[in-house]
Amino acid sequence: MPLLKWQPAYTLGIPAVDHEHRELIDMINETYELMEASSEPAAIERCLEDIHAGISAHFALEEKYMRDAGYEEYEAHKEEHEDLLDQIREIMESYMADPESGAKTLESDLADWFGLHFATFDARLHLKLGGHHH
Repeated sequence: MPLLKWQPAYTLGIPAVDHEHRELIDMINETYELMEASSEPAAIERCLEDIHAGISAHFALEEKYMRDAGYEEYEAHKEEHEDLLDQIREIMESYMADPESGAKTLESDLADWFGLHFATFDARLHLKLGGHHH
């Protein structure tokens, strides 16, 4: 059972960003499956590092699009990105400190913030970038 399902609402209509969103969801689901299948902290740690790196790169891409579009909520969105990366870092650290309880936190937190970020910030970004005004 995947943790996150791709939803049409996640589509920003920017192929590069949408592609990365899908990849990130796949990575998170793989990590989740790995956690359910084995309690090999080192392997899961590597997956978390990959997710963190992937999300960092993804946010940088989103920020570039926002700057190019003169997006007025850019600063707020960038701060949100930095908060999210901090949260992932914390989730990773709590997992490494205590894989047993960390796995539970990871499940709920990753799904929560991922869904939240998409539902709020990226949806607004989509409206802004998708609805071209002439």
